[in-house]
Amino acid sequence: MTLEREGPGSFESFFRQHYGSVVRALVIVSGSETEAQDLAQEAFARALERWDRVSQMESPMGYVYRTAFNVHRNRVRHMVRALRRRSESTPIENDPASEVEVRNEIRRVLAQLPTGQREALVLVGWLGLDAEEAGRVLGITAASVRGRIHRARGRLDHDLGGDDG
Repeated sequence: MTLEREGPGSFESFFRQHYGSVVRALVIVSGSETEAQDLAQEAFARALERWDRVSQMESPMGYVYRTAFNVHRNRVRHMVRALRRRSESTPIENDPASEVEVRNEIRRVLAQLPTGQREALVLVGWLGLDAEEAGRVLGITAASVRGRIHRARGRLDHDLGGDDG
C-alpha cells in the first residue's frame, strides 16, 4: 500500500483536517478528553490501514466516526462485564474543580442519556450532519436518528430546567 504524503486526497491531509473535530465530538460521547483522543487515534489508525478503500467511500468521515463509536461501545461493554465480575462499582468523577459549574451540569445530563441518543446528538447537533448521514454512520434509519434526537432533547429540556410545560 502506498500513501500520498501530501495533497487533498492524502491520509495526512484528511487527518489534519478532521482530527480535532473528531476528538471534540468524542469528548461528548465518552465524557473524557483522554478517552476521546484514544478513540480518535484508534479510529484514524484503522482508517489508515484501509485508506485505499476508505478514501474512496462516499463519507470517509462517517467511517471514522462509526469506527470510533464502535470502539467506544466495545470498551464500555468490556468495562461493564469486568465491573459485574468484580461486583463493585466506582462513582463517576466530576470534572476538575476548575471547570465551570454549568459545563459540569451539562456533562452530567449528557452522560445520563443513552449512548445512541448522545451519538445522534453529536453527529447532528454538533457536527451538522443531516439525519440521513448520521443514520449511515450509526447504521440506522434517518427516522431512528430523528427519534433519538427528539427523545434526547426532551430529556435535556426536562433535566436542565428548560421544560416550560
